[in-house]
Amino acid sequence: MTMVNPTQTLAWQSLTAHSQQFKKPEFLLSSLFQEGRFKEFSASHGDLLLDFSKHYLTSETFRLLTQLAEECGLQEAIDAMFAGEKINYTENRAVLHTALRAPAADQLPEVSEALAKMTAFVADVHSGKWSGAHGSKIRDVVNIGIGGSDLGPAFVVDALATFATGDVNLHFASNVDPSHLKDILAPLDASTTLFVIASKSFNTLETHQNALLAKRWFLAAGFTEDEVASNFVAITSNLDAAKKFGLTEQNLFPMWDWVGGRYSLWSAIGLSIALSCGMDNFKQLLAGANSMDEHFKHTDFSHNLPVISALLSVWYINFFDAPSSALVPYSQRLNLLPAFLQQLYMESLGKSVNVQGQSLDYRTGETLWGTPGTNGQHSYFQLLHQGTEFIPVEFIAFIKPENLESSTQYNHLLANCLSQSMALMNGDPQSNPHTNVAGNKPSSTLLIDVLTPYNLGSLIAYFEHKVFVQGVIWNINAFDQWGVQLGKNLSEKVVKVLEDGNASNQLDESTMQLINHIHKVRN
Repeated sequence: MTMVNPTQTLAWQSLTAHSQQFKKPEFLLSSLFQEGRFKEFSASHGDLLLDFSKHYLTSETFRLLTQLAEECGLQEAIDAMFAGEKINYTENRAVLHTALRAPAADQLPEVSEALAKMTAFVADVHSGKWSGAHGSKIRDVVNIGIGGSDLGPAFVVDALATFATGDVNLHFASNVDPSHLKDILAPLDASTTLFVIASKSFNTLETHQNALLAKRWFLAAGFTEDEVASNFVAITSNLDAAKKFGLTEQNLFPMWDWVGGRYSLWSAIGLSIALSCGMDNFKQLLAGANSMDEHFKHTDFSHNLPVISALLSVWYINFFDAPSSALVPYSQRLNLLPAFLQQLYMESLGKSVNVQGQSLDYRTGETLWGTPGTNGQHSYFQLLHQGTEFIPVEFIAFIKPENLESSTQYNHLLANCLSQSMALMNGDPQSNPHTNVAGNKPSSTLLIDVLTPYNLGSLIAYFEHKVFVQGVIWNINAFDQWGVQLGKNLSEKVVKVLEDGNASNQLDESTMQLINHIHKVRN
């Protein structure tokens, strides 16, 4: 696969010069609007419409950005990913989360088997055929995981709350802080609670500690070690560790090394999603993602939603020094989307060396933040409108409300979404400097017809592919996360000192003094 330093391309050099016209004091974003601009700078796929006309873009800008993608070998990289080449170079792994949502006729045998096992299990739990200890019907499901084993399923379950079958209540425990899980367990009945342990290695610190806490709680309720298998299942590749915990083969669902954690909700990690909204809706989620996969793979860059979105991020990060971007979903159902995407964006793109291991002299990464609208308008929108930071914004909204009876109130939500993008662009010129709002702030608006599992799948895949494109253009590996591993390793050293009190010459003075203070307060 071609690996290119983007700064050495003709397109990058042309964009550097081209960007200067947008930095002149007299430039007005609104002045770019001529008849037909929306048609030129919008694209759609299925029920998704992306309006990117309120950006620092001319026809020449857009041509140069797509040229940059071509010079960086984007199409070759797309083909390599879908072909299963080992494009996760540092771990020598393929990147095949897209294979998890392929149509049935094209599925890998192991994927088909896993889906069949999930389908049977979900049906058995919902019907009561799979029962807890003493034959009790499962009423509550507690997903124990962290990172991609928590953020993805938790986001989707929350987003698809109106599609829940009502057979079980879902809960998610991730933080190693014991109060997180204890608060969840307090009102639950051990006999009717199913624990889903989501951990590829089955030894991730937070998940392992929470699984042990859950098991102690279960045993303290009067059940035996032999009954653990009735109320615990796991998604893991470490079968030996899971069996040692007390699980049997029928309690285990597979994980593969070609699926990264932040892309794993499409796998058996999505078991909690299926338990919440049913297997048919889970398969619709997969189908929607597959639809975006096909769009991404086959559509010209100039009409390709993930490519366009990625190019805009590169444009602002590398040519305007944008320190961050805001994601504002005007939907309470997408409340957890920013948190989910923070892992996807920052774990994937937070790299300082290229694929060849050389230090970079250009910016990478995308710091993402946001909350649902209209809440954000009453907190951080002041900074967006009148602050000194240059922060591009992406708005997301569903066109149709869940309930037609709420259409009038819902129109207020949509009106706020549309008016904020107008306000960011046009501002409100005033002679009083305190009330003056300069405008000239770029934004995208992604409109989706209606919230369904299918459309949600397309939306998530859109963001996944966007991040992939940025990784290709920046020539970095978007599929490893060695910085995360460092923190895990150090915590193991620190916890030993916390517990036994013996000083360690491997710790710096600051950390040792903090530990000494902790011991002093505890004693």
